Amino acid sequence: MKQLAIILLLFTTVAIVTDSRANTNTVSSTVLNNSPATANAPTVLNSNSDICKIGIGGSVQNNILGVATGYVITDEFCERVRTSRALYSYGMKVAAVSLLCQDPRVHDSMQNAGTPCPVNGLIGAEAAAYWENNPEKIPEGSQYRKDYIQVKQQETKEFSDASSIALYKALFIITTGLLLF
Repeated sequence: MKQLAIILLLFTTVAIVTDSRANTNTVSSTVLNNSPATANAPTVLNSNSDICKIGIGGSVQNNILGVATGYVITDEFCERVRTSRALYSYGMKVAAVSLLCQDPRVHDSMQNAGTPCPVNGLIGAEAAAYWENNPEKIPEGSQYRKDYIQVKQQETKEFSDASSIALYKALFIITTGLLLF
């Protein structure tokens, strides 16, 4: 029992000395009770698949300043598919396919399947002939656009009206010049 009393007295003495030292010690520092607010990226909810929009958000934070921003991107192909579905449901099947054909991937797949995209009310072989004669109207990015344009440029290497006129003028100048000498 005597040992327990000595240990208790020792702990009490240490606690009193430590407490008195803590009270008399002066600290010159700034204590921050609250951390700076955090920059949170805005939330863009896409709960419906018919929205055809994609939300992008981001934020940056340091100990002084935080910046958060968000942006919404419109998915044009999704809108094209939605509009095409609506046209198809109204019974306008050619218009629905024509709308989808504005995408170069769809245009190429239709051409590969042997069913060219409809254009200006033309379908089938008439549409195929139109696309061959007007390759500049094929959607940008299509593999057939480059091929058709190259074929068309090779066909137009014959003399055009302007080049024929220039040739006749050159021949006239040469022949009249020879006659003068």
